[in-house]
Amino acid sequence: MGEPTVEDGASVWRIARDSHVLDVNSSYSYLLWCRDFAATSVVARDESGTAAAFVTGYFRPEQPGTLVIWQIAVDVKRRGRGLGGAMLDHLTGRLRSRGVLQRMETTISAENEASQRLFHSFAARHGASVEREPLFPARLFPDAHESEHLYRIGPLAESPTPTPGTQYSESRRTRSVSS
Repeated sequence: MGEPTVEDGASVWRIARDSHVLDVNSSYSYLLWCRDFAATSVVARDESGTAAAFVTGYFRPEQPGTLVIWQIAVDVKRRGRGLGGAMLDHLTGRLRSRGVLQRMETTISAENEASQRLFHSFAARHGASVEREPLFPARLFPDAHESEHLYRIGPLAESPTPTPGTQYSESRRTRSVSS
């Protein structure tokens, strides 16, 4: 796992498109994201070095210690193995080691139960509370879009509580689950 590069942009765009859940941005925007927001994002690469999952984020200008998670997606063949949580742990660990992160925010629709579980689990591992409130009602969107709720997570504990039976390997850039 590591910071994305512009070479990851096309793969990140494909993963977002193939998720069938995310609002897909233009391929150009993913290239820019991988260039301009690499420090607040992460990719997990497969054995060949191709991006297999990603998290994009940015710091809120009004709240510099608050990381907003813009998008998170895992290639369909790699879902259900804890990779999303591992990427969030990796990213927040990197930012906390630099002393720049205290809280996290994200938006999740009411129907996206997988993301709700992911972020509640992240909060539990990091000893953080979760506050939820409406942010963007469906009527604000010019297209057919569900309402989005703001999830505020924090303050974040220094070190996450590890999930039993999991191991993360930085050198191999993969996550394995013990049997």
